[in-house]
Amino acid sequence: MVSFIKALSYYLPQNVVTNEVLEEEFPEWNAEKVAQKVGVRQRHLAAEGETAGDMAEKAARKLFEEYSIDPQSVDFLLLCTQSPDYFLPSTACVLQDRLGIPTRSGAFDFNLGCSGCIYGMAVAKGLIAAGIAKNVLLLTAETYTKYLHPSDKSNRSIFGDGAAACLISTEGFAEIGEFSLGTDGSGARHLMVKTGAARQKATGLWEEDEEGHIRYDDYLYMNGGEIFNFTLDTVPVMMEEVLSKNLLVKDQIDYYVFHQANKYMLNTLRQVCMLPKEKFYVDLTDTGNTVSSTVLIGLKDCIEKGIITPGKQVMIAGFGVGLSWGGTILRF
Repeated sequence: MVSFIKALSYYLPQNVVTNEVLEEEFPEWNAEKVAQKVGVRQRHLAAEGETAGDMAEKAARKLFEEYSIDPQSVDFLLLCTQSPDYFLPSTACVLQDRLGIPTRSGAFDFNLGCSGCIYGMAVAKGLIAAGIAKNVLLLTAETYTKYLHPSDKSNRSIFGDGAAACLISTEGFAEIGEFSLGTDGSGARHLMVKTGAARQKATGLWEEDEEGHIRYDDYLYMNGGEIFNFTLDTVPVMMEEVLSKNLLVKDQIDYYVFHQANKYMLNTLRQVCMLPKEKFYVDLTDTGNTVSSTVLIGLKDCIEKGIITPGKQVMIAGFGVGLSWGGTILRF
């Protein structure tokens, strides 16, 4: 059974923090230099009482409205988030009720970050191929900014909050191809919130890493150098696997929409993979890195701007926390 993207939308919180606002907190930083290197001029932050579940609901409702979709037609709900509303129950179960999705539908959360939407598409494709579902609603939502220490100027300049919604069905405007997926848990420590769950519930400590960054156990820690090296080692190999599995060569790909980590990493990756600048999406300007939602937001923007049109073949990929990665081809 072939699977397609049938609908696509996203939601960004109302609260916007610009580089100039951050510069007031960190006067040693230059707002323009941050924009040039990281590629972000502003980012959206979830309100104090706004959760990933709330944002996912808003993204889903936008999708239903934009495409005139009846929630009763959805027969499976997937939510990718690392900031769920509760330890239990699954936030997807709560959203089933709030969105008016039938009780005969399956629903669950899965805990992945930057590769999450790719993994979600793979699961959705599998559910459809197995005859378990016909219309799978994939939601991605993250409030990473609530995990950031106030003094963490680097990650506060990169990350923003947001949610995206994607309906995957037996028909639609973009056929989903074959996948390349991977995991390397030996690098788990390089992007982590250490405390709060079963392994270490108690309040944690802090220490300085080899790069001079302060690691707070109770907040998000990212070893930027290790994540950068992991990306450059992994993504080129993954790209070749995606091409091979889809019986394609590089010249047949019309456009690339990869996880929007930061501008510097993306530009380096493009150069290493020898990809034309005009075929490679880079746009974090108004959103920042929204983790699992960046690829879906990018696809939506490219469609609306006429960059991606019918007949084009697009490679999408995600990579990061886990460590994990994944990619596939979309045929429009």
